[in-house]
Amino acid sequence: MQRLLYSLSGASGQHYSPHVWKIMMSLKHKGLDFDLKPVFFGDISNIEDGSFTSVPVLNDQGKLLGDSFEIAEYLEDTYQDAPSLFDGAGGLQLSHFVESYCKTVLHPTLAVIAVMDMYNIMNDADRAYFRPAREKRFGKPLEEIYAGRDAELSTLPEKLNPVRDLLTNQDWFGGERAMHADYVLFGTLQWCKVCCPDPILAPSDPVNLWFERMLDLHDYMGRKALSEAVAA
Repeated sequence: MQRLLYSLSGASGQHYSPHVWKIMMSLKHKGLDFDLKPVFFGDISNIEDGSFTSVPVLNDQGKLLGDSFEIAEYLEDTYQDAPSLFDGAGGLQLSHFVESYCKTVLHPTLAVIAVMDMYNIMNDADRAYFRPAREKRFGKPLEEIYAGRDAELSTLPEKLNPVRDLLTNQDWFGGERAMHADYVLFGTLQWCKVCCPDPILAPSDPVNLWFERMLDLHDYMGRKALSEAVAA
């Protein structure tokens, strides 16, 4: 049975979910082949046994998993002979910290920055779902949410200070090579990179230099996705 990863996608097949990107990179890190199955919001309730409400969903040769961190831990425990995603308990806790940092500090800002660009790459059915869902969450029309983009964008450099300070002195979160903690932040930034036509990081920013290195990992998987997004 094949290994199948379900991914939320735009109308032209752009894979933009930050949580799916974490697992795409983690699977490649482990040297595991997989097929990527694009889905729209309306398809999620029909994935596999119908028990999932979000992506990623991984079918690993019959084993069904959801939640990106649960999947990463499963991959680490199941494929112990492959390169480690965490390099021990310290790396696991670091990954938990980066997960929390992205969720509480970066995602609220990026959700405003990317909201209209996300909407624009969706098909009509996903737009009909996304607009009322986001407007209910923010308590205002989509256009008013997006009007705050520049203000949120101006706060992003400061919010990235903790990782900028770290990445000024080392190439990866773990030091010598990328690990799951890197993939967590990468997925968060790749979400905007796939959706947004304009850059959100200065070219010389150490975070951007790290991101460029991340794009080149695993046979340039992240960079190829960006080329496909532009072509779409």
